[in-house]
Amino acid sequence: MTLPWDLILFYTFATVLVLAGLAMISVKNSVHAALFLVLAFFTSAALWLLLQAEFLAIALVLVYVGAVMVLFLFVVMMLDINSEPLREGFIRYLPIGIGVAIVMLVEMLLLVGVRVMYALPVVPEPAAAANRSNVSWLGNALFTQFLLPFEIAAIVLTVAIVAAIMLTLRRRTGTLRQSASAQSAVRASDRVRIVKMASAGKGGSTP
Repeated sequence: MTLPWDLILFYTFATVLVLAGLAMISVKNSVHAALFLVLAFFTSAALWLLLQAEFLAIALVLVYVGAVMVLFLFVVMMLDINSEPLREGFIRYLPIGIGVAIVMLVEMLLLVGVRVMYALPVVPEPAAAANRSNVSWLGNALFTQFLLPFEIAAIVLTVAIVAAIMLTLRRRTGTLRQSASAQSAVRASDRVRIVKMASAGKGGSTP
């Protein structure tokens, strides 16, 4: 009996994903943890590709790996955070963490069991029914049927970005700020003063 190639890739990527997740929470170096998280995101994108969810895979790579994690890694390297003292008491919280994980696992298994007992009829995927790729069908749906909610979401995100910038740029006492208008209005006569002095003669004395 030979396993299909897709199943072999699935188990390979799943193993890499689990190992990357365990390494991310176990290493002491913050930069190494961020790199293992990048590997976990990239492997998750590979699993999405196997499931024919191309848009989710592309979004995971572009948004999380290409932007969020690079920014996070840059901030960690710039701040030089020493997280070793924070991880010293990790073993004390391990039993609580295991208990919470077990409860979450039981809830997920119960939900899966209920869905199996009351299985709905299988409905073909819209992309497969239209004989199109996942990205093509999703783009067509976003910009035709759901154009107004898509634009509203873009406006909400833009307002959130502007609000975050305004909160960051609020006035604080004791901080130095750069004024572009004041710098442009500077004149040479206000900054530089030319003083005429007599030239020095031999031996350093003035004539």
